[in-house]
Amino acid sequence: MALTIISLIKQVPLPSEMRMGEDGLMDRTKAKSIINIDCQFGLEAGLQLKKQYPDARMIVCSMGPNSFEPSLRTAISMGYDEAYLLSDRKLGGSDTYATGLAISTMLKHLGFNKDSKDPFIIFAGRQTSDGDTAHVPSQVAEAMGIPQATFVESVKADGKGNVIAKRIIEGGYQMMQLPMPCVISMTPTGIPPRKPSLSGAIKARHAKINVFGVDDVHVNTEKIGLSGSPTIVANVVNIVSERPPVTFCEGHTETELVDSLIENMKKVKSPLTKEKTETTEKKTAEKPDFPYYDDRNGARGILTWAELANGKVVRPSLELLTPARHLADQLGEDTKIITLLIGHHVDDQIPVLFEHGSDEVILVDDERLAEYLVLPFSSIFEQVIRQRRPEIALFAATTSGRELAPRIGMKTGSGVTADCTGLEIGEYVSRKEKVIYKPILFSRRPTYGESKLATILGFVMPQISTARPGTFEVPPRMEGRTGTVSEFKPQLTEEEFKVKILETVRGEGNTVNLFDADVIVSGGRGATGDNLALVKKLAEALKSQGVKAEWACSRVVVDEGYAEYARQVGQTGKTVRPKLYIAIGISGAVQHIAGMKESEKIIAIDHNPKASIFNFADFGIVGEYEDVVPELIERVNARYTFGIEAKK
Repeated sequence: MALTIISLIKQVPLPSEMRMGEDGLMDRTKAKSIINIDCQFGLEAGLQLKKQYPDARMIVCSMGPNSFEPSLRTAISMGYDEAYLLSDRKLGGSDTYATGLAISTMLKHLGFNKDSKDPFIIFAGRQTSDGDTAHVPSQVAEAMGIPQATFVESVKADGKGNVIAKRIIEGGYQMMQLPMPCVISMTPTGIPPRKPSLSGAIKARHAKINVFGVDDVHVNTEKIGLSGSPTIVANVVNIVSERPPVTFCEGHTETELVDSLIENMKKVKSPLTKEKTETTEKKTAEKPDFPYYDDRNGARGILTWAELANGKVVRPSLELLTPARHLADQLGEDTKIITLLIGHHVDDQIPVLFEHGSDEVILVDDERLAEYLVLPFSSIFEQVIRQRRPEIALFAATTSGRELAPRIGMKTGSGVTADCTGLEIGEYVSRKEKVIYKPILFSRRPTYGESKLATILGFVMPQISTARPGTFEVPPRMEGRTGTVSEFKPQLTEEEFKVKILETVRGEGNTVNLFDADVIVSGGRGATGDNLALVKKLAEALKSQGVKAEWACSRVVVDEGYAEYARQVGQTGKTVRPKLYIAIGISGAVQHIAGMKESEKIIAIDHNPKASIFNFADFGIVGEYEDVVPELIERVNARYTFGIEAKK
């Protein structure tokens, strides 16, 4: 039976060319566009799999305006055979839920479903640069009723109807076996995309792009577009840095430069301010005299997920309890925080959850659930949500949380807001319906290269959001605090265990170290000349002086294989808040800045005086890292610790 390889791609605007329109939404019309970077790796993964199946049918699909056709032709020039575009004005304003629904409907129209006689595999990029949600692959998989693996860096077929995928997880990776059909979303750590061939370019020039409208593929028009999406963008504001201009160190030698740094740091006595938001919108008109409307329809309570690693609740799941408590206090009415704990022999984690703020723990104990698996876990959440009817569900935006939450959102019709840095209860004036929704969850997330802060509202219960790890503090432990324990027995089928975990490897990169570090020494592409040796030595020197220090890196360093994903700081990595962040050879891409801008103090070292990183740093040293960092190591070995106290 012939295999069909399908790649989903999106054409995205360059973030630097995006502008905010008068309506407060982003205007893409004048921005140059490219195939989303992660999608390019998905395209290449499909072409690599074709080597195992030379007769495979190669299809590329997208959803968007007719201006997406050049990207589809690029895919054909790389080696794909057929191209399909779902394009219709009725799709305008679709959120990720509506997008996943529309794309999956088009694929079903093309003859692909979970009961297809011939095998197929769907590749996608991990996420898109304009949205950065990582939701659509999970939503397509759920809408089609097929398994998935996300954050995958390599994949191959085993010749028995399965694919073997290497999936990145916090602190390591998993080897997974998935039966076809399935959805695989690729990270940029896979094989780099090839350049189009001359013959491919000629083929693409004359290729037919098959364009469908929503009526052609029979999409449910009540669930697409702006009006059919379960979430809306209520507001967008600019993010403006308040950090004072960088203080450059002066000197003709590395010794003089480091002396200058030490003197400058002595002058700074207090933590520096980070950022603020400002709106470019017109002042809001006086609130109309509309009636208040509570659309919760009896839904109450806040549900969170206790994600586990090595049998322990991970830090990001404990962080969730801080915004959960804040929301519960705002909602009042004795709103409870309910945490779902899924695993095997994990009763010892129940007191941990109570002592950090959970009011009730729902325990699901099953030996088949000792390791996280998206199919049974999403089914369990759906069953709990149907039974308990929470008004809000919160997940940490870890690799697992970012694939689990959208799959659940697809099951419940809720939609999801990704990677939030702020969660509040507010009220929303709907002038169209002439009502004021209250209470409603305001989920705030940075977007468009971290230049904007969007406020997203959900109108289907539960309102689901994921929170960026490292953004919220872990609630103080209240020793001896208890709550209610409930056991839940889900109805699970063998079909939900069709994905097998072959191996789980958690390496030396422990996410807790980055979150707990007082000093993080981070290396970029400009510090890889020695394979990050000096970056690691500076961190080790600080540790030898009793300082809680760790080393980290930028995304490009992970993509090029110098470090594991657990060390990555940035929008698609970790968000950290150390007392001191030392950026070495890091250019200053906005995606990296997103993960480290909350640091109390930032030192940047780069040979380029015009590097963007200096726009976000407190202290800057212009010089070659091979000269400057050894001098810093010497000072640390002589007991200089940048004013950071040693741990006891």
